[in-house]
Amino acid sequence: MIDTRRLRTLRAVADHRTVTAAAAALHLTPSAVSQQLVALEHEVGHRLLERDGRGVRLTAVGRILLGHANEVLAQLERAEADIAAYTTGTAGEVKAASFATAIGLVVAPAVGALRSKEPGIQVRVLDAEGDQSLTMVLDGAVDVAVAVEYRGAPAEDDRRLSRIPLYSEPFDMVLPGDHPLARGSGEPGEPGKPGEPGDPDESGAARREVAVADLAGETWIGPYPGNPCHDVIALACENAGFTPEFAHSSDNFSAVVALAAAGAGVAMVPRLALRAADLSGVVVRPVAGPERRVFAAVRRGAERHPLLVPLLDALTDAAADLRRIPPC
Repeated sequence: MIDTRRLRTLRAVADHRTVTAAAAALHLTPSAVSQQLVALEHEVGHRLLERDGRGVRLTAVGRILLGHANEVLAQLERAEADIAAYTTGTAGEVKAASFATAIGLVVAPAVGALRSKEPGIQVRVLDAEGDQSLTMVLDGAVDVAVAVEYRGAPAEDDRRLSRIPLYSEPFDMVLPGDHPLARGSGEPGEPGKPGEPGDPDESGAARREVAVADLAGETWIGPYPGNPCHDVIALACENAGFTPEFAHSSDNFSAVVALAAAGAGVAMVPRLALRAADLSGVVVRPVAGPERRVFAAVRRGAERHPLLVPLLDALTDAAADLRRIPPC
């Protein structure tokens, strides 16, 4: 008989790639994790892990077992949800992790709605970037993640997670007021607004989207590597044929805009994040292509839990007004 606790340990090691990191996520000692893995190997009669540099990776048998582990653990989540539903389960605490912009735009309104509709449900909110929040869900540290699609994120058909689309937002280019590409979007200090194709402004220049390729060779300001938005920006530039040079880094988009206003470089910022920024001294231009796609995620099988269903519904309702986002 395979112990399901050991299956959770196997999945944590597969996710984190080291015994030490998996132990920290599971709140166990590395020795305890190693012992569970050895016991699991005895149960199945095969090696499940092998060395990979400083970490470990699954063997072929380990990958087979992990696939079954994901199904087993999802079914256990469903069982817990059904039992909770049977016993009403309308009171309790839910932990949600989200990046800062989404906390203000969808999580806080959802929490406010739940206070009147489901007063027995208490939501505890943690600020975490999109890549961190998904790991927190998988590790059981939180129940819900509000996360961003990024290169390397779990795929939509990942058997460990259930995803609920919330909204997507375009990125805008933030340019110093005296930048050559700022012409045709209003005076410096005034956010640029796209008009009809070919519609001239006072200077006779046509208002148009900025092409990412036009920013090759520029000095860039952006989030740190590891931030999902950094990955979206880097990928958009790679698709345009160049690698951006990030001379200045901040995960705070208001700081990014302030640096652009000081002439330190150009930036690509999610449109909704600009609402909290001081746009004086910069010109904002729409840019074709990159988007920040935001979704909620729970462990597969938990989407029916009576404590989570109202929160997921409230998040979806709060996001409804964000699906058509006008330029700044």
